[in-house]
Amino acid sequence: MNRNIAAGARWIVMIVFAVISLFPIYWMVMSSFRTHEEIFKYTTLSRELFIPVNWTLQNYKDIFLDPSKPFGRYMLNTLFVAVIVTGFGLAVNSMAAFAFAKLRFPFKKILLTLFMSSLVIPYEVIMIPQYLLMRDLDWINSFTALIVPQIVWVFGIFMLVQFFADIPRDILDAARMDGASWMRIYNKIVLPAAVPALITLGIMTFLNQWDSFLWPLVVINEEKKQVIQVAISSFQSLRNISWGKILAATSISSIPILVVFLFLQRYYVQGITMSGVKG
Repeated sequence: MNRNIAAGARWIVMIVFAVISLFPIYWMVMSSFRTHEEIFKYTTLSRELFIPVNWTLQNYKDIFLDPSKPFGRYMLNTLFVAVIVTGFGLAVNSMAAFAFAKLRFPFKKILLTLFMSSLVIPYEVIMIPQYLLMRDLDWINSFTALIVPQIVWVFGIFMLVQFFADIPRDILDAARMDGASWMRIYNKIVLPAAVPALITLGIMTFLNQWDSFLWPLVVINEEKKQVIQVAISSFQSLRNISWGKILAATSISSIPILVVFLFLQRYYVQGITMSGVKG
């Protein structure tokens, strides 16, 4: 009986926390169907706070039918950059993590320490030198400037190093004795065992790129090449904030992330647990 009561109490607590966590998302989506005047009109607990009184699709029409700000183009730009960075990032970061975790070469620990120390450097510190490099390479206002600097992710390498370190060394040594190259071992043994960790890193990389704001704002000048988060910020100015457009655009931009996470959440949790990264 006591176990049933404890289990029931845990379920109630989890449901309460889930409702509290999901309510802002629910309010955002519902408010995207309200008129500008109605969004902040109802502040007390009532039916009108949870369900729009006058339903409208005008906010969605405004963001998709405005020729000066092609929201659909922004989403495609962001999707293109996020997919490319995620794909190349998984390949490059996983190979670097495999080298640090399993290969033997001079000064490996020192190099890894120096490499990991870059995690404590704020991004704003390196943004200006990075911008100057993009300018010298003539990459400003191009997707190349959005993709190439974001491929190598120190945190992603660190996370995969934790996972690869748990792969038994005896298996790799046996493969080497059978004549397998390190690249073959990486492709045939390490990668299949690292699927949960790779999916976890892929989700985190995709999410970071989908939510990227500061770097695209700096290096992209042409409106049609801009990404979604910068586009959403353009719906506000010093004199006017189009909350209806912002809520509608944010609701639409949340769909890809929710879909990816819902389909891959099992691997995400498993990857976080197996890689030893907490938080």
